[in-house]
Amino acid sequence: MVNHIDIASSSSAPVNLKKLSLLLSNDVVCRVTFGKKYGGGGDDGTNRFDRVLHDIQHLVGEFVVSDYFPWMWWVNKLNGMETRVEKNFKELDKLYDEVIADHVAPTRTKANHEDIVDVLLRLQKDARQLITLDNQQIKGVLSDMFIAGTDTTASALVWTFTELIRNPPSMEKVKYEVRKVGNGRDKIEESDIPKLNYLHSVIKETLRLHPPAPLLVPRETIKDCVVEDYEIPAKTRVIINAKSIGTDPKYWENPHDFRPDRFMKSSVDFKGQHLEFFPFGVGRRGCPGTSFAIMLLQLVVANCLYRFDWKLPEGMSVEDVDMEEELGITVFKKTPLCLVPIRVV
Repeated sequence: MVNHIDIASSSSAPVNLKKLSLLLSNDVVCRVTFGKKYGGGGDDGTNRFDRVLHDIQHLVGEFVVSDYFPWMWWVNKLNGMETRVEKNFKELDKLYDEVIADHVAPTRTKANHEDIVDVLLRLQKDARQLITLDNQQIKGVLSDMFIAGTDTTASALVWTFTELIRNPPSMEKVKYEVRKVGNGRDKIEESDIPKLNYLHSVIKETLRLHPPAPLLVPRETIKDCVVEDYEIPAKTRVIINAKSIGTDPKYWENPHDFRPDRFMKSSVDFKGQHLEFFPFGVGRRGCPGTSFAIMLLQLVVANCLYRFDWKLPEGMSVEDVDMEEELGITVFKKTPLCLVPIRVV
């Protein structure tokens, strides 16, 4: 990603941060999960994984009538939804078969570090395990990592830069902190992250205002329960509005303002211990990749701010930055954020 930005900075060309962040998160998740990049690496990102992921994101975000009215299952056949889902499933399943076959091939070069597929295949062969993993279960784990770990991180990255470009004092403050810690070195390392307190606050404030999946993932009650005055029967689909909770004036002063300083002396975090702020969910059904996503987000933002200044394209002002959201289970800016990078390190 930094190389793409570097090339753009040499010609003062704007970069589409949504496009770059999706390529980055796709490549990182694939390297961690599958052991190599399956992402496009180029400008168009038109390889198989990109196409399948793009289709999945659209399908997951669409309204499916039978999810809410099961007796209307026939609508899915009429509107083509069932055919599209089946086609996408077969494509994804075939890709997973290829990934697993690649990992068990005797001609495969042994890597220095295990990826997630290596770990799962090792556990599959371990007779001491109480639960036996089959390939279908391994594919389920891969789907959780691949589908949930790409667009959510990219969304958070875009919204972080959107808020910073709209709030110059916060941008200057976080750049000063990052460059002070970097102290002229080539890049910000993972070991530097704990020293970047204001950056942590910027990330938290962005996630408070713009949780990647504002309605989280739908839940279903396993037994009858009562919430305040509402009786909720078992097998009821429950949707939690994490964004509404994160901007509730009962818990947040000036809730719709971008104020990272509110977190500087606050113990509130996104690990599920504070129920006024849980952009990644909470409890056993919370996002298992939260720590990974946050570390990746912090490293990318830190290095982009360390090596580059950022400005709006010629003729644009802060007031011109559109904050309208795109519909979907993961929420991006409707209008892509394009910024001009200026190399400083």
